[in-house]
Amino acid sequence: MRSDSKYLEISHLTKVYPKPDGGEAVIVRDFDFAIAKGEFVCLIGHSGCGKSTVLSIAAGLLPPTEGGVLVDDREIPGPGPDRGVVFQSPCLLPWMTAFDNVLLGVEAVKPNAPRAERAAIVSRYLERVGLGSAMHKKPAELSQGMRQRVGLARAFALDPKVLLLDEPFGMLDSLTRFELQEVLVETWAADRKTALMVTHDVDEALFLSDRIALMTNGPAARLGGVLEVPFPRPRTRAAVLEHPDYYVLREKLIGFLEEHAVSKAA
Repeated sequence: MRSDSKYLEISHLTKVYPKPDGGEAVIVRDFDFAIAKGEFVCLIGHSGCGKSTVLSIAAGLLPPTEGGVLVDDREIPGPGPDRGVVFQSPCLLPWMTAFDNVLLGVEAVKPNAPRAERAAIVSRYLERVGLGSAMHKKPAELSQGMRQRVGLARAFALDPKVLLLDEPFGMLDSLTRFELQEVLVETWAADRKTALMVTHDVDEALFLSDRIALMTNGPAARLGGVLEVPFPRPRTRAAVLEHPDYYVLREKLIGFLEEHAVSKAA
């Protein structure tokens, strides 16, 4: 029987690469974590700790050395449309418009749907992310932030069971980053997709998450703790910043990162 409390389950995940000298580089060891259906979780840690490795395995882009990933009680065999993925770079086809880039994915997951229905889905999500007037422009005509909006629209338009985001705003300036965080919160709130997002930004994690999973530094990184985020939804940035627990939680996150930065340096 399916458990909605473990809708996305990362079970005893270990990833090891062989080294030229015959040894092994252990990136992640025995990473064990579950996300409830409709929950938004951020995975936070220092750069290079293995966060993106965990996400890539969950996306089916990397095979685990040990352990596995289950979505809705089924072990994933590889990449699939049940997982929508958003990377730092949206990877758009440059000869296609924003509309056609999103439509390409929708056609793949809904091949038998009427064309008008597929077009309506594409338009709806491009409008949700604020590209209603730019959906027929090609990537070269769009700013970096607008391209990432297309990437978000494409991921949501697939109607996946799980949304996986790998530092999607990491290449953006601060103002655009804040705008896109708002777009993500509003778009996610309409669907409540189960979501796992990698970030190293403490404030971003607190604004977006229901829980924050803390990852230790590598080698052999693991789950170092989980922080509950009590801010009510729907959220605004102002309300989050004014919440009495905001700075307490922020200090806990920074303290964890500082502690592991010291241990890594040692």
